[in-house]
Amino acid sequence: MNSKAAAVVEDFSLVEAKDRLELLLEYSEALPDLDPKFEDHPELLERVEECQSPVFIAVEGNEGQVHLHFSAPREAPTTRGFASVLNSALNGLSAKEILELSDDFPSQLGLDKLISPLRVRGMRGMLFRIKRKTKELVSS
Repeated sequence: MNSKAAAVVEDFSLVEAKDRLELLLEYSEALPDLDPKFEDHPELLERVEECQSPVFIAVEGNEGQVHLHFSAPREAPTTRGFASVLNSALNGLSAKEILELSDDFPSQLGLDKLISPLRVRGMRGMLFRIKRKTKELVSS
């Protein structure tokens, strides 16, 4: 696991289970604003269909460094928190580091028993798209 993802997992493991949702909400507040170039061109974003809320992702960069962009509504703090967690764990890393992250990363946060399986499925959907779009970047 890369050091950024390990730090996120450690953040969640250091708080008691009952406080993990609060930490997720703190992450939701830290999600960077969407780059204006995507606001002007929403067609560059891909919808994450697994999410109940309208979440969109863009992945750009190259093999050496990948940048993630998320659009997630403030009215959906859990989903927005997931986006921010993935941004914290993966943004700016190499394609190899992103692709090596375990598909089980969402479970490693210890939220499975605190949130619905449907919400966990949404985070897994975000991670799946990030990895797929990263593969597309390096294969083109």
